[in-house]
Amino acid sequence: MGNRMTDIYQPTEATPQAAQDAIADEFGLFGDWSERYQYLIDLGRKLPDLPDALKTEDNRLTGCQSMVWIVASGDASRLDFQAISDSAIVSGLIALALRVYSGRSAADIVATTPDYIERIGLSKHLSPTRSNGLASLLAFIQQRARAELAN
Repeated sequence: MGNRMTDIYQPTEATPQAAQDAIADEFGLFGDWSERYQYLIDLGRKLPDLPDALKTEDNRLTGCQSMVWIVASGDASRLDFQAISDSAIVSGLIALALRVYSGRSAADIVATTPDYIERIGLSKHLSPTRSNGLASLLAFIQQRARAELAN
């Protein structure tokens, strides 16, 4: 059950903050929220799928209305996250979070507040259940990073 590198989301920006800045710039190109939702859906569709063997109850993220699975690998020097949802918009939210946090050191993850959510106006445009799900996803990433730092 080895991971092919293509299955792991690779960050394109050098730092979490650079990723957040790029996300804010990209969302700034869209005139309205229907275009932004479409972009989120497109991002979600490009997210590498999680192998069925990893879509287990143990890897399921609670607190989400839709089904979300997340798997972490690595250590304090580099944590990689693989995640997918059965919802296209939620998969898009996952893609943004992975772009900021996956492939980073635990110290960088813990030090990075997800300000892109506010900057692109997501907090105002997500339903309460999606907001809770996004909060659960970000909490999982932060907790895993803190656990690695404590080791």
